[in-house]
Amino acid sequence: MRDNGWNGRSAFKRLATASFVALALLCAPGAAAEAEPLADAQREGVHLVMRHAIAPGTGDPASFRIGDCATQRVLSDEGREQARAIGERLRKAGVRIDVVLTSQWCRCRETAELMDVGPVEDAPFLNSFFRNRDKADAQRQAAVARLRELTAQGRKALFVTHQVNVTGLTGVYPSSGEIVLVAIGEDGGIETHGSIGE
Repeated sequence: MRDNGWNGRSAFKRLATASFVALALLCAPGAAAEAEPLADAQREGVHLVMRHAIAPGTGDPASFRIGDCATQRVLSDEGREQARAIGERLRKAGVRIDVVLTSQWCRCRETAELMDVGPVEDAPFLNSFFRNRDKADAQRQAAVARLRELTAQGRKALFVTHQVNVTGLTGVYPSSGEIVLVAIGEDGGIETHGSIGE
């Protein structure tokens, strides 16, 4: 039978090993990379601009009509699961969302609704300009103006939109479901503060 001194040393070694493992996991690059953008998303004045979840294909059919999902490219089952998971991730991280604005395209509205982080409102300035690039500048200006307004009110927004809109606003080419964190800079323009991906 071992004496108390040995048992004490064993207990200490086990505790030290467990602490080291926990610290290593906490400090692992993946954990740090995941925690940092989520922490940034909670900051005052930082807003979330998101590309809709997975919707296979590119663009929309020639028969496309707003309000008729049967004429549009829509979320796949994987995309629906992705949208739910992203919403859950934001809720668990304690990211407060005051305003959820979405493109009127079905894949964006469904993404926003499945995320379940707040009431969803249509915002035509978030509609895709993939087929009509002449609208890009006006829609970008409208998005920036709304972000300035919300920042002044102390309200945090989630914009759910399309790749072309996210890229036009931020310069970032996002993957499906990726969220780019933005804020209004001192010059009144858009500053990016990283992104939240899968």
